[in-house]
Amino acid sequence: MQELLVVAVGSAIVNNVVLSQFLGICPFLGVSKKVETAAGMGGAVIFVLTLASLVTSVIYKFILTPLNFDYLQTIVFILVIAALVQFVEMFLKKAMPPLYNSLGVYLPLITTNCAVLGVALNNVQKNYNILTGTVNGLATAIGFTIAIVIMAGIREKIEFNNVPVAFRGSAIVLVTAGLMAIAFFGFSGVI
Repeated sequence: MQELLVVAVGSAIVNNVVLSQFLGICPFLGVSKKVETAAGMGGAVIFVLTLASLVTSVIYKFILTPLNFDYLQTIVFILVIAALVQFVEMFLKKAMPPLYNSLGVYLPLITTNCAVLGVALNNVQKNYNILTGTVNGLATAIGFTIAIVIMAGIREKIEFNNVPVAFRGSAIVLVTAGLMAIAFFGFSGVI
């Protein structure tokens, strides 16, 4: 249990996938304009990343490794992630059309979100068992959600501030992301 807690805290806060590993930057910067949209994207990433971690761990352990097809892991993982994203997209389109419309092109981009594939590959490289890999996926997705929601909150506040002309637009967003990364670096001594 203690190992799972260390993996969870490490993945969510200390080694935040966006702010310390720089994976998943595209949706982090693209969907973080409003807190509601960022929270919706975070929820979709939590679902996809957790399920992808579970399914890819099972496939790797019970199919790829016994058949000596380890070299196919990246292709198989991408196919699993693509299928899960399609499922999420169909669900959001039917159940939550406003969220589906606000996420726009960024929802299908979860398929190519390197954070999702990166976590699946890290689970294999770190020899995590199925439970630990799933907890790692869930905690990483929670860390992604924390980062994107904080960024969205800051960006909403920045709109009402007097930002110098040279820093308007993408520049202030990147400076903010850098400052957030420095702040999250302060958690590196926790584990």
